[in-house]
Amino acid sequence: MVVEKPAGMLVVPAPGSNHNTLTDLLNKERVGPAVHPCHRIDMDTSGLILYAKGKGTQEALMEDFKQRRVKKSYIAFVNGRIGNKEGAIERPIEGKRAVTKYRLTEQRKDFAVLDVEPVTGRTNQIRIHLKAVGHPLVGERKFAFAKDFKLKFRRAALHSHKIGFSHPGTGEAMSFVSPMPDDMKKFLEENK
Repeated sequence: MVVEKPAGMLVVPAPGSNHNTLTDLLNKERVGPAVHPCHRIDMDTSGLILYAKGKGTQEALMEDFKQRRVKKSYIAFVNGRIGNKEGAIERPIEGKRAVTKYRLTEQRKDFAVLDVEPVTGRTNQIRIHLKAVGHPLVGERKFAFAKDFKLKFRRAALHSHKIGFSHPGTGEAMSFVSPMPDDMKKFLEENK
């Protein structure tokens, strides 16, 4: 099951948090067996999340993530002007290899729109890598100071846009796309 998560919602409970999570909401509304998330995205991030309809399926899909057989792509708005139209950021995170590919899709006056693909799957990888190369996400507050940047956005401007994987039961290639959310579209319209 592929679900579009709105920004501002957790996928699973976080320590010290009593928010309603996407997983809780799905399981309350669902008739049939519980669904289990196969990966996570930040609370601020909107977009696609892959759920399994059973623990065995979840384990198989999580192994596909671990083996990098699941392909994910994000839309990111980053501060500044991008020098290279495409590239890869390879910097360890917590001592582990981490690689993020990016491609410039549009350069605006004070920010750029990137298509970002995390090759590895470290926690906060995209946010950490973009900050490390001097282009933190527009609205970033965890890894950069929002006050240091001209542009304001109510969250980190990151959207899980595409996901592709092999169906764990049939082996069929599956691919899903989520359109850019309204808040990011509005930001583009207001910042031409």
